[in-house]
Amino acid sequence: MHELALEQPGCLGAESTRDLDGLGITVSYFVDEAAIRAWQQNARHLVAQRLGKELWYSHYELRVAKVERAYSGPEGR
Repeated sequence: MHELALEQPGCLGAESTRDLDGLGITVSYFVDEAAIRAWQQNARHLVAQRLGKELWYSHYELRVAKVERAYSGPEGR
């Protein structure tokens, strides 16, 4: 889904990571609420959500948040 999200109109970027135990997080950034809603309705995304709930994940969390500012350390300047 990472690559599909990046193709979605209004997607600014995405980050994903997973640890050795399988715990993972994916963060996708979109320009506005309308772009988020369009992503939620993407047909391939809907199929992946359904399969995830039915087959892959015993638990998941979804958060929709607005990033007001982002900072990074010296190497990120």
